[in-house]
Amino acid sequence: MVNPLSLRAQIEGGLIWGLSASLWGEITVKGGRVEQSNFHDYRVARLADAPRIDIHLIPSTEPPGGIGEPSVPLVAPAVANAVFAASGVRHRRLPLEPRRAGATNRPTTPSSP
Repeated sequence: MVNPLSLRAQIEGGLIWGLSASLWGEITVKGGRVEQSNFHDYRVARLADAPRIDIHLIPSTEPPGGIGEPSVPLVAPAVANAVFAASGVRHRRLPLEPRRAGATNRPTTPSSP
């Protein structure tokens, strides 16, 4: 790690972006045009939406590399599994908005796919 603070910030940002995409990340088209034009009408997680994030960095003797956004794709499966554990509703599409639960998301048992 060259700069642990930057590494933490990159991971935290990826987790928050993944949370935003998991819960609200939907682009809609109406009349052949995309309805969202910027962040004023495309919801992203704000500080009040963010959970506490604990990041544990492990010292290494490996040469430094890039962090990119590997934390982004971890969020949707974790949140979907938490929703399933709490409600029995298995979401199979994103975003995981409550309005989607129903026709596209049906209750299942923990052993069913």
